[in-house]
Amino acid sequence: MRKLTRVLAASTAIASLVGLTACTSATTTGDTDQQGRTTAVVANPDPRPIAENPSPQLPVTVRSFDGADVTVTDVSRIVTADRYGTLTQTVFSLGLGDNVVGRDTASAFPAAQHVPSITPGGVSLSAEAILDLAPTVVLTDTSIGPKAVQDQLRAAGIPVVFFDPARTLDGVPDQITAVADALGVPQQGAELVARTQSEIDAAKATVPTDGDPLKIAFLYMRGSSITMLGGPGSGADSIIDTLGAVDAGTASGLTSEFVPITSEAMIASAPDVLLMMTGGLDSIGGVDGVEKIPGIAQTPAGQNRRVVDMADGILLSFGPNTGEVLTALSTAIYHPTAE
Repeated sequence: MRKLTRVLAASTAIASLVGLTACTSATTTGDTDQQGRTTAVVANPDPRPIAENPSPQLPVTVRSFDGADVTVTDVSRIVTADRYGTLTQTVFSLGLGDNVVGRDTASAFPAAQHVPSITPGGVSLSAEAILDLAPTVVLTDTSIGPKAVQDQLRAAGIPVVFFDPARTLDGVPDQITAVADALGVPQQGAELVARTQSEIDAAKATVPTDGDPLKIAFLYMRGSSITMLGGPGSGADSIIDTLGAVDAGTASGLTSEFVPITSEAMIASAPDVLLMMTGGLDSIGGVDGVEKIPGIAQTPAGQNRRVVDMADGILLSFGPNTGEVLTALSTAIYHPTAE
């Protein structure tokens, strides 16, 4: 009854946000009364440029996250590389997508598909692939490497700007601002921050505030060999908190970002909902496969087969589409619609 009350309360708020809900949808394979699998979807995954072909004010010198002062004189050939595709998404959202000549594999949105990937192994940079693109600036962070490749690019005379690798809701505005400053488009950065924050605030308005909060556990899986439960600092904990829920891993006493799933850990976390990346969920055989993970069947989420999933490159990107991501997740969690 508690869950149904929260679903109904959320529906009123969601219905009032026509702009964002037009960009998102959710489908479920189970009962809409908080049972079964629901996939949260941002209907148009492509970034929405805040401006068309802005004119960068160059040169600029910025303090890289690694402490180095980096001078950028040319942004005509940009390479972006981080684990979640955040930097690529941000550059496209600033209106400089046509300048991107190399991107990480996580930047899987349609508008970037024609851009060569410089992480053939998924998260490992290829110095040769990057140098072949003759970049005028490389935007990256320490979530991807090896660091020796990034150092090699600097040694070759290419400006390499590092950004904060942390992915949290509070860090979204600063990340956008830092990228915009490095590319010489601070005005577009300020406008993008304002739009993004407005959409985040609108998404928060879809979250019900009555009743007991749901407990949501973030599971990171890559087949049966990698099964992890998220805790404080996973990134998902920030999303879960914003959605008015309790991060089950943190509440159960975890002190690490991720720990291997055990029966004891899952039963102690007692989640109402399991939050997963779509690729991870599929790699384990869907909801049937998740139920075979030790301890999950003994949780409320396991008993209700309640799983909410979202595309790998979107869920934890914390970029300019964060408001859309939160709205889609809020819809999936509190107001799923039957297929």
